[in-house]
Amino acid sequence: MLDFFKTKKQGGLSVDSNRPIAETGYVVIDTELTGLNEKKDSIVSLGAVRMKGTRIDLSRTFYRLIKPDSKFKPESVVIHGITPSDVSEKPNIDSIISDFLEFCGDDVLVGHCVSIDLSFINSDMKRIFNSSIRNPVIDTFSIHEWMRKRISSHSCFPPGGRSSGLYEMAKCFDIPVRGAHDALVDSFITAQLFQRFIPVLIDLGVKSLGMLLDIGHPEKGGDRFKTSGEISNF
Repeated sequence: MLDFFKTKKQGGLSVDSNRPIAETGYVVIDTELTGLNEKKDSIVSLGAVRMKGTRIDLSRTFYRLIKPDSKFKPESVVIHGITPSDVSEKPNIDSIISDFLEFCGDDVLVGHCVSIDLSFINSDMKRIFNSSIRNPVIDTFSIHEWMRKRISSHSCFPPGGRSSGLYEMAKCFDIPVRGAHDALVDSFITAQLFQRFIPVLIDLGVKSLGMLLDIGHPEKGGDRFKTSGEISNF
């Protein structure tokens, strides 16, 4: 049993705050949508890839096309390239969400600007199960913002800029990007981005999962997370 004082809750599951981030299990997720309003729009594809520390496990991936409950917006089709005919015979989210949750297990979820993905997933979770995602979650954008204020010698961490786009960040870190957005491909790109972040975080003194959850929190992390002297390197 975990020592109560060494555990941390984020999203409903207790995690070992002292677990090294290089030994933690992660599931990197992404969604493609009919639009950006979770009350009117729907998920059309869901992708995920597993990581253990910096190791990306491409033998353990999740990808589903989903028949949405809402109409496609032309601007969304331009982004992800998924058309109504592509998903007309696919199952709806009700038939897929349990498989997705089983794939995620109890691991830490990772996404880029992940609050958008979570809002849609949790909207369906609320409707189907009257609950929400219980896994702890970290946002690579929040992490990037936090590191940007502490690294001035790297061109990918500009002191005055806010490069929020996944593909823009990926190109800066020499991660190959091509074609339209795809939930599994974007999960893999985000995983590679996070893979590059982990050694930098460790060099900056962020070695435990508890600290990573604070820094990478989708809403309270990044520059919104204020250190209280527990990290002496800064």
